[in-house]
This record gives sequence, structure tokens and C-alpha cells, in this order.
Amino acid sequence: MSNTRGQPAVGQEYGAGTYQQPVGYGEPRYAEPAPSGGAVAGTVLAGVLMMLGGAWDFLAGLAVSIRHGFFAPVSNTYAYHWDVQSWGWTQLAIGAVIFAAGVCVLLGMTWARVVGVILASFSAIAAFMFLPYYPIWAIIIIAIDVYIIWALVSVGRRRRART
Repeated sequence: MSNTRGQPAVGQEYGAGTYQQPVGYGEPRYAEPAPSGGAVAGTVLAGVLMMLGGAWDFLAGLAVSIRHGFFAPVSNTYAYHWDVQSWGWTQLAIGAVIFAAGVCVLLGMTWARVVGVILASFSAIAAFMFLPYYPIWAIIIIAIDVYIIWALVSVGRRRRART
């Protein structure tokens, strides 16, 4: 009996000996190994934090845009002065886009990780600009954004190191 290529079946006599299947024949081949559980968990956490941070940015921007006097600076000694209402619209837009990118990160889209790093950087800058108004919360947002950037970048580095 032979297979479709005219070769004898595995274990069947072929000339003087038995036919052996070539090594690696029929085995599935993968382009890259699957990421570790920790990498997946870090990416999922980064996606969830992006969604939460985006929702916070959106709601904070909405509050500033609707009610102009909602945020008052703690101190007027900062080197920069920012129009709070225009910053509210900027924060509203950044928050909506970060939330959408967080959903895409959870869906496993590779481009969303790159966009997530860029948007988390913008969010950290926005939080820095928000320091005069809510200093403790701005520092927390900056720390979360730094974690998001680390988690999204480290998944790609671990994949490249294995291959």
C-alpha cells in the first residue's frame, strides 16, 4: 500500500528496509511561540487600565467642558498656564481614543499595542499638565501610564527573544 505520492506507507517495506517518515514531516510549524501567561496577563491588565484611564480622561474632560470652574489650580506658581476649557476638550478626545485602543488591545490587535504606547505617552503628558489641578490623581495616572507602556512594549520584546 502506498500514500498519494507513490511512496510506501510508514512502516511498509521499501526496497531492502522499511520506509521511515522524514523528520518534521506533517508536524505543525508555528512562526513564533505563544507568549507566556504572565505576558498575556500583563497585556490584558494594560488593556483594562487603558479602558479605565480613557474613561477617566473622557469624564474629566466632559466635566471641564461643561462646567468651566470645576477645576481650580492648587497653586498659581507653576511655570505654565493652561486654558482649562480647551484642555477639557483635548482630554475628552484623548480619553475616547484611549478607551477604543484599550478595547483593541484586549481583542489582541498588534497595531493597538503600538497605538496604545503612543496614547499612553500622550495621557502621561496630559496628566503632567493636570498636576496644578489634582496633583495626587495626576501622579497616579502617570504611574498607570508608565505601567501600560511597559506592559505593551515588553510583550513584543519577549516574543522576539524566543525566536
